[in-house]
Amino acid sequence: MTRLRQELLGFAAGGLLGLAIDASIVQGLVAWAGWHVYPARAVSFTFAATFTWWWNRHVTFRHRHSGRAVHAEWLGWVLLMSLGAAVNLGVYVVVLKLFEGLQRWPAVAVAAGSAAGAAFNFASARAALFSKPKSLM
Repeated sequence: MTRLRQELLGFAAGGLLGLAIDASIVQGLVAWAGWHVYPARAVSFTFAATFTWWWNRHVTFRHRHSGRAVHAEWLGWVLLMSLGAAVNLGVYVVVLKLFEGLQRWPAVAVAAGSAAGAAFNFASARAALFSKPKSLM
């Protein structure tokens, strides 16, 4: 299996786990804590983004590095993913506006938004953040 294919599969696996974290938290905050769907999504997205950074750092792009300290890499991840997040969150809002019945099931809108931002996020993570192969020491 090629390295690119391994990275795509790793990124997809991390994305699915991140989606589960995101959807679970947003659904729990809305259904059980009575939060509004938008602030609930801000919280759930932050947890999911932090998990996906960790996953991609240690699993997907384990053969690459960013050349940055851990905290700077996390911040770089969050900043770099902001464009993908804008797509993700934009689709979330549009889906909730178009299908008002999903206000009670925001996890469906989370899934739609996550799918929309995934390709951009992979390409930008690979090309801009984890762009340097790790050298053998």
